[in-house]
Amino acid sequence: MFTLKRLLTPILFAALPLLYAGQAIAESVVWNVSLWGKRRAFTEHVEKLKELVEKKTNGEFRLNISYGGLSKNRENLDGISIGAFEMAQFCAGYHRDKNPSITVLELPYLGVKSLEQERKISQKLYKHPAVKKDLARWNATLLMPSPLPQYNILGVGKPPTSFDGFKGLSVRATGGIGKAMKELGAVPTSMSATEVRQALDSGVIKAVAFAPHAHMSFGTVETGKWWTTNLNPGTLNCPVVVNTDALAALSKKHRKALLSAVKPALDHYIDHYNNKTLKAWGPKLDEKGIQRITYSKKDLKALKSKVAKPAAEAWIKQNAAKGLPAQDLYDALVKAIK
Repeated sequence: MFTLKRLLTPILFAALPLLYAGQAIAESVVWNVSLWGKRRAFTEHVEKLKELVEKKTNGEFRLNISYGGLSKNRENLDGISIGAFEMAQFCAGYHRDKNPSITVLELPYLGVKSLEQERKISQKLYKHPAVKKDLARWNATLLMPSPLPQYNILGVGKPPTSFDGFKGLSVRATGGIGKAMKELGAVPTSMSATEVRQALDSGVIKAVAFAPHAHMSFGTVETGKWWTTNLNPGTLNCPVVVNTDALAALSKKHRKALLSAVKPALDHYIDHYNNKTLKAWGPKLDEKGIQRITYSKKDLKALKSKVAKPAAEAWIKQNAAKGLPAQDLYDALVKAIK
């Protein structure tokens, strides 16, 4: 006997896969991530984060990483603020006025000696109320740092075997590193990493302050003739941030997957940098015949005493005038380092 039930039953069974598929689609989350350059030691924690998040959520939550396809590196914080993408990496020194609170981490000669220490002090400072408030202006939540070693200088032309050799030298150097270079008589110039190789090759600059991975990734090691082994003027602070609204919109499961992946992602990053990047750096210098320059402890001590305190005092004064609790931020940083 023909009944409505007999008519609808096969239709309902046929519709079940579509209903479940619709549910899967509804649960799927894709975040766009704005990086720049290419995959390198500097981005390994983001790549690992992507892997871990997708594994923890069985592919329900995915990170779509773009190297330069979503934004210019100096505009990543702007993109986060308007929700153009959900996650991005940027360097504080690229736009100091946008994120003054974390530029304290870029002061010269802070005495940070390892990637592990850089990670700890960055994460501690990121929790400071003034830092959170500063980044909140961009609808940004700090997720994790990108720990970098102390920068050193690679250049062309006459090697600066003494500090006098830096006088008049045009150096790509940002933040506190630029202040140290200026104290040596050099002419610091700020430009993004992707512009550096062309500037060095064309003679616009004669030297570059980078961490080892960047000298290899952006090709300056192919051109350079000399390298300072122990100038160690400072480093950049380059956090990974997420759009605050996007983070709040995640389900409890997806948010837990993301936040719990940060620690192993950073562990992977530091292991990769220490055991692959830094181990490859010395042989690369040898391969290219690059002269190593090492300065005396006496000269370095004199330079540090001449640069560090005035730079810190200037930073505190300048940022206190902007309404930041600058002295408190600096004191918190010094305490974290000690």
